[in-house]
Amino acid sequence: MNDKKVLTFGEIMLRLAPPGYLRFSQTNSFDIIYGGGESNVAVSLANYGVPVRFVTRIPSNDIGECALMEMRKRGVETDFMLRGGDRLGIYFLETGAVSRGSKVVYDRAHSAMSEIEPGMVDWDKAFEGVEWFHWTGITPAISQSAADACLEAVKIASEKGITVSTDLNYRAKLWKYCSNAQREKIMTDLTSYCDIVLGNEEDAEMHFGIKPEGISVQTQGHDVKAEAFLSVCKQMMEKFPKAKKVITTLRGSISASHNTWAGVLYDGKNMYDTTQYQITDIVDRVGGGDSFMGGLIYGLLKFPDNDQHALDFAVAASCLKHTIKGDANLVTVAEVEKLMGGDASGRVAR
Repeated sequence: MNDKKVLTFGEIMLRLAPPGYLRFSQTNSFDIIYGGGESNVAVSLANYGVPVRFVTRIPSNDIGECALMEMRKRGVETDFMLRGGDRLGIYFLETGAVSRGSKVVYDRAHSAMSEIEPGMVDWDKAFEGVEWFHWTGITPAISQSAADACLEAVKIASEKGITVSTDLNYRAKLWKYCSNAQREKIMTDLTSYCDIVLGNEEDAEMHFGIKPEGISVQTQGHDVKAEAFLSVCKQMMEKFPKAKKVITTLRGSISASHNTWAGVLYDGKNMYDTTQYQITDIVDRVGGGDSFMGGLIYGLLKFPDNDQHALDFAVAASCLKHTIKGDANLVTVAEVEKLMGGDASGRVAR
């Protein structure tokens, strides 16, 4: 598997968060972290020993270089991180606790990545040696030109026979430049090229109007049943015939500090589900879905004939991410396999 290179495409941002659980109005300082949906997936894969290349656009200034250095430090190939534009996108994070949810404020208008255009990336060179291409619904949400560049990429990847995956990642605060009908068309066009589709019930409903039976986004409690999403998976496969697997994460929010976590994978014939983890005393849930995607890509590459094992790996990996401060999942294969084996003791390794 070690020669199977993955390429991810999207925006890396500067994350500014008050220390601990302080509110924005309380803090006099911000902790700095660099991250973003597709860069987080790349870091996960690099941790697992998968060769991975990250494509984005960053400004030619010190802050852009800091983002690039963060990716290099984590073992991600940065040769196709383009320079241009005036600024790196920023998001502010206020970490919630117990009954107070976390908050995100975006400051990414006119970022370098939002102004990327088709033709800027030499995709023929970028895809050399690549067997898997991953994008998320965040990239087309930031601007029409970013959506156009993403469509250019998925078309070329598909023509080259590269496996294409997406995490649908609906973000209400980002989709501002087009109508709901236009958004659905953009996402439908992009997703039609995908072999692997990840999304939760909100993603499916907001992007495509696809709803699960017996559950709604608004009334969903912590007792999430995997069977309720079989209808979503079937509807997604009907809408996107190229898709070989449709996957959803099952997050139950008991509180901001306590979530349940599991996953479902449907391959058109069989439906696989996983152990439901109780994640208590969450350290940082941002990037949880990205860590799931990173684990899933690793699992599907490592265990191509064992979807159950791949799904179990993804859920265990993302369960551990909730214990890691920051956007990216900084765990090893051995740590994930230890949790998969039932050891959740957290004992000191001496």
